[in-house]
Amino acid sequence: MTENVQGPASYFPSIEKKYGRPIAEWQDLIRTSPLTKHMELVAWLKSAHGLGHGHANALVAHTLAEARGK
Repeated sequence: MTENVQGPASYFPSIEKKYGRPIAEWQDLIRTSPLTKHMELVAWLKSAHGLGHGHANALVAHTLAEARGK
């Protein structure tokens, strides 16, 4: 039986397909960025890397939640 992924991670397959990078690589970029606020990171991914708002938001939300241990 396949797991029904919900929340930000549900965007991950389409992010990998559209932008050609694995999620781990995007998360590494987010973690090593000098930016720390959610919307600053979203804006940076959109402007510097061409991500759409939903995809950038999902990556940042998931990565920051992992860092907080959630």
